[in-house]
Amino acid sequence: MFTGIVSDIGTVTARNGGRLSIASRYDPTTLEEGASIACDGCCLTVVDLAPRGDGGTLFDVNVSNETADRTTLGTWDVGRRVNLERSLTLGAELGGHLVMGHVDGRARIANIQPDGDSARVTLDAPQDLARFIAAKGSVSLDGVSLTVNSVEGAAFGVNLIPYTRSHTAWGDRIEGDLVNLEVDVLARYVERMRQFEKQP
Repeated sequence: MFTGIVSDIGTVTARNGGRLSIASRYDPTTLEEGASIACDGCCLTVVDLAPRGDGGTLFDVNVSNETADRTTLGTWDVGRRVNLERSLTLGAELGGHLVMGHVDGRARIANIQPDGDSARVTLDAPQDLARFIAAKGSVSLDGVSLTVNSVEGAAFGVNLIPYTRSHTAWGDRIEGDLVNLEVDVLARYVERMRQFEKQP
């Protein structure tokens, strides 16, 4: 489980089919094989790791066909910057919202407009996920916990403050890009309960 608060920006250094190598600044003494790391919001398991000369860690993850089809990971190339978050520990500060690391689908960036020092971003959600997105609710986009400002049909808007753009890989995102979308887990459970209530 995660919070949507990015703790590092990693870089893809190698790709061999479904196996990715990612360079991070994480202290290698604090990581071990089997650890869970959210990579652009997708919970992945560390299958191998090695210390880097700069004090960071190079770690490997495997991407299944299901994950590649549902997320943006199938298109990642060497050099891509990736939002990273270590799994939540008991007693840690919950700065964002509860994020499972289970990406629901991909949203497309439709528009990015300056708004003072910030940026207003409009995205198009998949039709089957739009019903889970509500104004002033939470979403995870490429692993970043964000508040939904507006909703109109399948389109929704979020605001990126300068800190978010400079401390996450969102500074690289442009109009037309696909991003990993995880809707609020509470919205999914509410929808599931409504389905049972409708049954005769």
